Order: sequence, then C-alpha cells, then structure tokens
Amino acid sequence: MDPRTRWRWSAKVKAEPGPGRRVTEVVVLTTAMLSFISFWRASAIVLCDLASTAYYIGGIVEQAVGKSAPWFILAVMMFSYAIRAVYMESCSMFVRGGVYKVVKEAMGGTLAKLSASALMFDYVLTGPISAVAAGQYLAGLLNALFPHFRIGWHLDPGWFSVVFAIAATVYFWWENIKGIHESSDKALKIMQLTTVMAVVMMAWCGLTLWLHPAPLPPFTLNFSPEALGWAPKLGWLKPVGAVGVIMAFGHSLLAMSGEESLAQVYREIEAPKMKNLERTGLVIFLYSMLLTSLTSFFAVMIIPDSVRISRYGDNLLSGLAMSVVGPHWARLLLQTFVVGVGVVILAGASNTSIVGANGVLNRLAEDGILVDWFRGLHKKYGTTHRLINLIVGLQIITILLCRGDVYMLGEAYAFGVIWSFVFKTLAVMVLRFKDRRPREFMVPLNIEAGGVEWPVGLALIFLVLLATASMNLITKKVATVSGTIFTAAFFGLFLYSERDNERRHADAHAVEEKFNLREETDLNRVGGEFKKDRRVLVGVRDPNNLLPLNKALDELDPENTELVAFTARVRSGLGLVEETAAMDADERRLFTRVLEVAEKHGKTVTPMLVVSNDPFYAIVQAAQAVGAAELLVGVSAKLSAEEQLERLAMTWGSLQTDNPPVRLRIIGAAGVEHNADL
Repeated sequence: MDPRTRWRWSAKVKAEPGPGRRVTEVVVLTTAMLSFISFWRASAIVLCDLASTAYYIGGIVEQAVGKSAPWFILAVMMFSYAIRAVYMESCSMFVRGGVYKVVKEAMGGTLAKLSASALMFDYVLTGPISAVAAGQYLAGLLNALFPHFRIGWHLDPGWFSVVFAIAATVYFWWENIKGIHESSDKALKIMQLTTVMAVVMMAWCGLTLWLHPAPLPPFTLNFSPEALGWAPKLGWLKPVGAVGVIMAFGHSLLAMSGEESLAQVYREIEAPKMKNLERTGLVIFLYSMLLTSLTSFFAVMIIPDSVRISRYGDNLLSGLAMSVVGPHWARLLLQTFVVGVGVVILAGASNTSIVGANGVLNRLAEDGILVDWFRGLHKKYGTTHRLINLIVGLQIITILLCRGDVYMLGEAYAFGVIWSFVFKTLAVMVLRFKDRRPREFMVPLNIEAGGVEWPVGLALIFLVLLATASMNLITKKVATVSGTIFTAAFFGLFLYSERDNERRHADAHAVEEKFNLREETDLNRVGGEFKKDRRVLVGVRDPNNLLPLNKALDELDPENTELVAFTARVRSGLGLVEETAAMDADERRLFTRVLEVAEKHGKTVTPMLVVSNDPFYAIVQAAQAVGAAELLVGVSAKLSAEEQLERLAMTWGSLQTDNPPVRLRIIGAAGVEHNADL
C-alpha cells in the first residue's frame, strides 16, 4: 500500500572486457516493494480502519437521531456489503482500482480530480476523529482511575484529547517520514487483540442482558436540532417517513468509512487475487457488522439513559464496560482492557489515514496532477515528505479546530465518505457501457434486454447513495460547509498544479513510478540479494508486449522461486564511464508497467537494468550473476528464434564459470515456445 520507495540499490561497476570487447559499465539492481499477503492479513489491514468506527459511531448517531441509532447502524453495515461489491468490481478492472483511477477512466479527469478532492477530505478527517476518540477514551479511563490511587486530578476530556491527538499525529508523521510501511503483521496482531476484547465484551453483555433483560431499541426517530441542519427552513422537508429514514441513514453512513482501504490493499493481496479479495470482503463484512452493530445495540440496552450520552457520548464502549454486571473492580479492569485496545486500534487508524492520503496524492502526482516539487524525496529516508507534511499539517489544524468534539468531527467526516462512494459507484456503472470487457467479478442483479446487460444492482446502489448524499447536504451544516470549502481548495490546487505541469512537461500525464536509488560498488553482491533456492530471469523490453513476463508469473511458485525482470540499455562504443544509474523516461515507463503486471498476478518481481554495448552479453551476465535456473525472453524483431538461441548459447559459453546449466526459453505469440539447455 505504500508507493514511496520502489528501488533498493544500484551498483556502478566496470567489468573487464570479454571476447569482442563487450563491456558492461553500469548495473542497477532494484527490488520492488511488492510484498503480497494473505486475505486474512488484508482483512486485518482494512479492519484496523473500518472496525475502529465501533468506538465512536454509536455515540455520534444517537446524538443525531436518538435511541433508534443501532437500527440504522445495522442497516448501514448491511449496505456496506453492496459498497464492497462495487469496490470488488472496480478492482477486477484495475489493480489500482481506487476512486481516482475508476472515475478518470469512466468520466474523465475533471470529475476524477473532484472525486479525489472529496476522498482527501475523508482521509484528512479519519486521522483526527480516530486520534481524538482515543484521547477521549483515555481521559475517561484516567479520570475513573485517579480516585482509586488517591490522585486529586481531573482531566478535561476535550483538551486532553486534543493534546493526545496532536502527539499521536506527530508521532505517526515522524514514522511515515522515516518510511514505515503498513505492516500486515502488526495489523493482524491488533485485530487478534480486538477480537479477544470483542468476545469478552459480547459475552459479558450477553450475561448482563440474561440477568437483567432489556427491550430492543425503539424505531422512533428523535432528531436533534443540529442533526436537522437547514431542513426546518424547508417546510416541505419533514423528518418523518421515508425522508426521516434517509436523514437517519445519512447520519449513520460513516460507520462504513474505510472502504477505500480495500482498493488500496488489493495491490498487495496474493494470488489468486480476486478470489482472495472476495474472501477479504466477506471477512470484513462479518467482522465489522457484528462488532459495530452489536456494540451499539448493547450500549442502548445496557447503559442507563441518564448517563449514556451526557457522560459517555464520546467514549461509549467505556460506558458499556462500566454498566455490565459484576463487582466494580472487575468492571474497571474491563474498561481498562477496552480502552487499551481502543487506543491501539484508533491510533492505528490515524496512521492508516496518513498512509492512505499519501498513497492517493502519490497516485495523482504519478498522473501529472501534482507538480514534481510535491513528490520530492527526503534526502535521508527517500519518502515523499512534502506530501506527508501537507497531510499532517491539515490534520493538526483540524484537531485544533474541533477542540476535542468527536460529534463535530463525525458530522464533517461524513461528507468525504458519501461523495467518494457516489462518484465511485457512478463510474463503475458508466464503465459497464463504456468498457464491456469481461470482468472477474460483477455487482449482482444484472438484466439482459435488447442485447444490452443493464446493471440494475449498481443503479439501485447509486440511487441510495445519491439520495443520502443529497439529504446530507441539507441536514449536515458542518459537513456541507467544511467539506465544500476543503474539496474546492484541493480541486483548485489540482487544477493549478496540473496546468503548471503541462507547461513544464509535454508528457505530464505519463503514469510512472517514483524511484529511489542507493549505490553499491560490487556486482558480486547481486546474488546475495536473493534468498530463495531458485531464480528465473525474464527479459523485458516493450511495455506493451510483456508476454514472457506474464508467462513466468503464471508459472511462478513464490514459495521457492524469485523472479527477475531484466532489461538492457544498449550504448555503442566503450566510453560508458559517464553513464549514470538514473533511468530515462522509457525505462521508467517499462518498469512501471512491469510492477503493474506483477501486482495483477499478486506475485513479487525484482526489476534489473544493465547498461552495455551488447544486449546478449548483458542478459547472460545478469543470468549468471543472479544464478538463474531459467531464462525467458521474447522473440526478437530482427533475429529468428534459432539465431537468438545460437547467439545466447555462444555468449553463455564464452562467459561460462561455475554456474549450473540454465534453461533458455524463447516465448512467441500464440503459445509458441523454443527451448534449449545452456
């Protein structure tokens, strides 16, 4: 999920000339930061963001619509499976199937930039609401513990949460500047701990209701004045019936924030990618629905009405822990456990917001939307520090402005969530007609009529989202005002930056990775970079014709084999001393495409660039350096397959050392293959 540093090291060497005075002057070995993970780990990464809403959504929605809040939270969590299906269809078309990519392909760059601006509002708010909520929980716990230790302090929850949120944000800012990547191991451990907490809490709540039965929450709506926004000024818009349901649904929608993380993590899911994405979606749906909806039901049924919102509105699970049956000390221990887990998962969501926003802005920068200055790499850590500074600066300003008010943040947060869903769903629906290629996954409920497959399911999802988003514009003053200003500001930044790029670069819209190089001095270290028993080297040249690479990836067993994608920069003559390790535009485009193909297969690839005056010499030298067991190349446009085999065999013999034999495979169109053992 982190696109910051793609390349590990470069080596400048001057090899002794071989027969025919062939020379290799510069070698660049690069390791793409592509680490593919299981669907369990992918689920954990997304849930660290999505499941964290369980800690604050119940209080926010009840303050808006009253005690019927759990029913609407349940409805939103069930609807989230439909949204997840939209994301799965987009990922089946594009490995990087986030909002910006899909909207651009469907409806053009202007709406894509607008959707990305709304999504940035989502990410900028995710960090503050998570960190402030963590601060509220911690303040509540400390205030409960102080009397037991005879400490006469009482913390102001609002300002304590502001200080804590800023401290947490600054900490994750520095970690991201140093270049941490989102660890699936850490995410998995966090979710394992959260699962233990959830099971203990659910069991304790179940025991409490068994001993002291309580009725289910009522269906009646009781909107607060803030939750109606400008609706009272519109006499025809009454908060009853279907209109009231849409209003309440809109106030609950942020319960499924974090769905964009699913599109981000798809790049890292191991093969078979789509099957594992479906499994990931199911795990996320079941886990988040049970945790988020059940805790909101238990809170309304167990916590007394007199203190539920007035005392525990911003830390509802703390109130739930202190309201179950049992001695005071046991409930205090439960509260401590709940708060400890909450601080971890909420802080993790704060970090995810920085990583996610940085990824979105990097994607825009790769597409020529942001000027190169924003993509400048940190001199020491190689991270896009200017983008990180921008994101964190906006988050700190947001934390200061909210003054610890979780409800205010939740109201504003909903703007980016709902409008990014609207743009995404509309774009996927448009692509059904614009791009009719087969998909591995499609949103269900499609009807064929008149030779056209009509996406009825997508249309229904879009109408629900559009109605909810439109109602939110009226009922959520804070979200409408702040979200509109923020989105307009980012949209203006993107427009200005894109036009400046177009003036500076003719190829401003060429989508390329940002590469970071580190120099080494010894080519013999190449082999030491590979830890698995077997290596396969694949020659790549044309980004539009990667048949050998696709063939190798289809056959690759990632458990015991490493795949190297090789290309040669051919220079005539022997005077290559001034050649540098920097890649030109064609090489960047080639390796960008190589990484995209590897992501599509869900398997890791190591790109390698060699500068030489003889491409056959270069590829043989590279194969021997990495200890390749197989060498795959495409059919040459100048030589026949037999001539290629002969040239490679002669070069291999002239450079033969103690390397074991290698299997040479020349891959042609229509599955034609020529083989030889060298």
